[in-house]
Amino acid sequence: EQLARKYYEDGADELVYQDAVASLYQRNSLAEIVSKTASEIFIPLTVVGGLRSVDDIRAILRAGADKVGINTAAVHNPDLIKDASRTFGSQCIVLSIEAKRRGPGKWEVWVDYGRQPTGIDVIEWVTRGVELGAGEVFLTSVDNDGMGSGYDSELVKTVTELVPVPVIACGGAGSREDVTRMAVEAKPDAISAASIF
Repeated sequence: EQLARKYYEDGADELVYQDAVASLYQRNSLAEIVSKTASEIFIPLTVVGGLRSVDDIRAILRAGADKVGINTAAVHNPDLIKDASRTFGSQCIVLSIEAKRRGPGKWEVWVDYGRQPTGIDVIEWVTRGVELGAGEVFLTSVDNDGMGSGYDSELVKTVTELVPVPVIACGGAGSREDVTRMAVEAKPDAISAASIF
C-alpha cells in the first residue's frame, strides 16, 4: 500500500495489482491489500489474478477495485467475460492477454502468467473477448516482460488498430525512451510499467 501511495503521489494515472501466481495456486488473496490501498489513493485501481467467477469479481470490486482483469479463467470459460460485463458493466472488465510471439505477425495466448500455452491466436481471442463484452485490453508481451529491452510495438499496434476499446501496453520497459517509443510507434491508450520504477 505504501508503494501504491508513492506512485499515486508521483503522478501515476492508474495502478494495477497483479498476482502473478494466483491461477497457479488457485488463490485470490488481494482483497485486503486492495481495501487498504483504495482508502489511500484516488485514481483507478485494477486487479488482475485469481478471479475465476462473478462472485470473485464482485468481492474484489467491493474491496475497492475499479476494474478487474481476467485471463486464465476467461480462456477456460469465455462466458465469464459476458456474465461479468453484464453484471458490472463492460467498463470495469479488462481482458488480460499474455501474448507470446509465434512468427511474423503471429502471437499465441498464454495463461497462468505466461507459463502455459493455449494454442489460441491472440488476434482471434482479443476480437472474441471484446465481442463478449470486455471494455479494455491489458496486453502483455511474454517475450519482452521483465527484459527491460523495450515493448513489442508490433503486437500492441496490431491489437490497438483492431479493437474499439482502450488497450494498455505492458511488458518490456527498461528506460524512459522505451515508453516514449511505444507511445509514438503503437499509440496504445495507456502504457504500463513496473520494475523500471
